[in-house]
Amino acid sequence: MQLAEGKTMQIQHFYDPRTSTLTYLVHDGTDALVIDPVLDYDPKSGRVFTESADQLEAYLDEHGLTLRYALDTHPHADHLTALAHLREKRGCKTVIGAGIERVQETWKGLFNLPGLATDGSQFDVLIEEGQTLECGTLTVEAILTEGHTPASMTYKIGDALFVGDLIFMPDAGTARCDFPGGDPGRMYDGIQKLYALPSETRIFTLHDYQPGGRELRFESTVGQQKAGNVHLNAATTREAFIALRQELEADKPAPTLLFPSVQVNVDGGKLPEPEANGIAYLKIPLNIFKAD
Repeated sequence: MQLAEGKTMQIQHFYDPRTSTLTYLVHDGTDALVIDPVLDYDPKSGRVFTESADQLEAYLDEHGLTLRYALDTHPHADHLTALAHLREKRGCKTVIGAGIERVQETWKGLFNLPGLATDGSQFDVLIEEGQTLECGTLTVEAILTEGHTPASMTYKIGDALFVGDLIFMPDAGTARCDFPGGDPGRMYDGIQKLYALPSETRIFTLHDYQPGGRELRFESTVGQQKAGNVHLNAATTREAFIALRQELEADKPAPTLLFPSVQVNVDGGKLPEPEANGIAYLKIPLNIFKAD
């Protein structure tokens, strides 16, 4: 896409096969922003490492780009965010939807974290629907697309939508709505905002679980989603979608990295402080979900 000053918007994806996550670096050849960066975590050893962020930083250096913003589409429940790591390494500002405050309030009690601020102050920008960010010649517009979480935002940059956990590729449907604060009706309403955009508008999804073992796919269009999304196409009613999501989520198991991810991500990606013995710990609440 051609921008002001003769620059072109470029999108580079990075795929983390451990969590099936797509991270997107969007830039104009000079200034860049990253959407949904991953901080690697091995649940077997409890090891946190930066392989995914290192790949992103190597690309920045190779292309002479300045990272201005690191944005999360929502507080993730299946991988740790690298927002805090990139802010420390690159001096960028961190961004998330203003609904993070409601998410923080919910999980603060569940994890019994009295020191967790619930005003979103861990992030530099709490973005509201319709608010924009300027990154060089790029303009980021926030579109509230709740349902998966109360903080879920879609970021529109030019003709591209970065939808996070909202909709996947058409053959994979839509994201779950059964986390605290989730709401399939609100998800339906948010998707309708996107479906009202021109059919050629591009959609970049956060995850691809490669149903049927097919090759990796992460880019579609509004027209393709309206024509063929297996959960919500142009003919799907709100009532039918709500019923389908309730059916799909009946006794659905929690994500493998739910507790480590949410605990870190509601705190802006900051890892817990070491305790008196010099070791940092994550909390795992016991017996709050039914067995798989």
